[in-house]
Amino acid sequence: MKFDLTGKKAIVTGGGSGIGRAIAKALAGNHAEVHIFDLKQEEALLVVSEIEKDGGTAHTYSCNVAIQDQVRTLVDEIGHDSSIDILINNAGIAHIGNVEKTTEADMDKVYQVNVKGVYNCINAVIPYMKNKGGVILNMASIGATVGIRDRFAYCMSKGAVLTMTYSVAKDYLEYNIRCNSISPGRVHTPFVDGYLKDNFPGEEEKMFEKLSKTQPIGRMGTPEEIGNLALYLCSDEASFATGTDYPIDGGFIKLNGN
Repeated sequence: MKFDLTGKKAIVTGGGSGIGRAIAKALAGNHAEVHIFDLKQEEALLVVSEIEKDGGTAHTYSCNVAIQDQVRTLVDEIGHDSSIDILINNAGIAHIGNVEKTTEADMDKVYQVNVKGVYNCINAVIPYMKNKGGVILNMASIGATVGIRDRFAYCMSKGAVLTMTYSVAKDYLEYNIRCNSISPGRVHTPFVDGYLKDNFPGEEEKMFEKLSKTQPIGRMGTPEEIGNLALYLCSDEASFATGTDYPIDGGFIKLNGN
């Protein structure tokens, strides 16, 4: 079977909703044992229930990835009896505003989750991958490459994720640890629906269509499409792929303005 992850142990941060949920389900659907780190346990438990209903194996843990001791304790608990094979760094937060509208507190909050959180998870997992190899997959963004208007702190953080990906890939080649990143364009997640409801009440449908058309392909992506790419990159079929960012953006980076 293609993309078979039987016997693989995977950690998915932010796996309770949106893209993280889709990745967790894709990995579990191909026989990985999935461990979800998420502060929103009610949502994460629903994902575990969905996975188990489909015959998969999953567990969830309340974890703030910005707190190193929490991350390290859970990783040690999960990896104590064997290696950890896959790490998906998906947990992250957004922020709207240019540099003038970004306070020091805003910058610190985004950094703590989107940058330090990724570092904390990689730092904790690497020792469990050094014996048998493994896969680290970081969620970057088109904002890491081209920038997005009024997303100063967010783009900063995703740029850091991108360069961490390159650094880890190079440093751990000899250990057969592959590290890549995915850069989604605009994806239809519950976050998008919440953003439209909060900022454009009564105009949600109109603004949804407008945002969709910012992708040259004419629509937003789906979480499942991102999950399918993640599944491939975590599988042995992608064993030649490391140190690379994979845009999945409906043509946004290369085709906008052309």
